[in-house]
Amino acid sequence: MFTGIIRHTGKVISLRTSRGGKRLAVSAPEIVAELKIGDSLAVNGVCLTLVGIQAGKLEMDVLDETLRRSNLGRARPGEVVNLERALRVGEEIGGHLITGHIDGRGRLVSRARRGRDWELTVALPAALLSNVVEKGSIAVEGVSLTVAAIRGNGISVHIVPHTWEKTSLGAKSPGAELNIETDILGKHAAASTSGKKTAITSELLKQTGFI
Repeated sequence: MFTGIIRHTGKVISLRTSRGGKRLAVSAPEIVAELKIGDSLAVNGVCLTLVGIQAGKLEMDVLDETLRRSNLGRARPGEVVNLERALRVGEEIGGHLITGHIDGRGRLVSRARRGRDWELTVALPAALLSNVVEKGSIAVEGVSLTVAAIRGNGISVHIVPHTWEKTSLGAKSPGAELNIETDILGKHAAASTSGKKTAITSELLKQTGFI
């Protein structure tokens, strides 16, 4: 499990073909001392397992299912990626609980300055949007954010200056594909009303005991 509070970033070294998928190599000298082979690491919100560590370089296998759902298959050398090690028991949960299992990809429609903050508008596939609730949590590129509004086929989220500067979100341009993990509470609420034409709202989440 992860929280979506990004304290480290890395840079893609390579993405090469490996048996059953790809092998991703990332330069991350600041975090490498905290990790060991077999540890879980979220890369742009995707939970991966470390299979190699050497000289500030981390290596992880990316399976076909992950390539299909996430944007890691399009990673390019030099690209900045968000990194988060797995949550340890007893640590503060500053964001929200994130599994690292990406639901799909969204598309950045626009970015605009709002005072000191930035607002991102992200288009989502209908299957993902149905699990989103206004003022609920969502992970975008592994960053824990709050859904400010739902508009048409997308959402808007606000990014504070620290997050804008310390994560990869500040480098994203309109048209970029973004890894999306909807809130696990919303997904369970949706599953509990399967087959019913009921919108996922804050009131529904309260009625079903999720908040």
